[in-house]
Amino acid sequence: QVQLVESGGDLVQPGGSLRLSCAASGRIFSINAMGWYRQAPGKERELVAVSSGGSTNYADSVKGRFTIPRDNAKNMVDLQMNSLKPEDTGVYYCYGRLQKYRYAVEYDYWGQGTQVTVSS
Repeated sequence: QVQLVESGGDLVQPGGSLRLSCAASGRIFSINAMGWYRQAPGKERELVAVSSGGSTNYADSVKGRFTIPRDNAKNMVDLQMNSLKPEDTGVYYCYGRLQKYRYAVEYDYWGQGTQVTVSS
């Protein structure tokens, strides 16, 4: 079984920084994409940033403020969030698109989510 486990969610003041971490474990042959989505109250889940094939796609709303350091050897990805705004509040989900075996089909996997609240 494959698991993605996030950690690091917290309450932080506007303008502050926070770092989330995600570790993938279980039967994994290859992680072809890995990153973060978020869901604000009353809104749909949206992409924050995803790394795939050596490039990273960031949502316009987080460009220049967020980065996603990735450790492929450890199957881990972080989300470094700087200059946080109240509109960054939401549940943050780790995402991975991976293969469990060499010639297996890719599947999407999600973590359980971690709450980030930006408020004074």
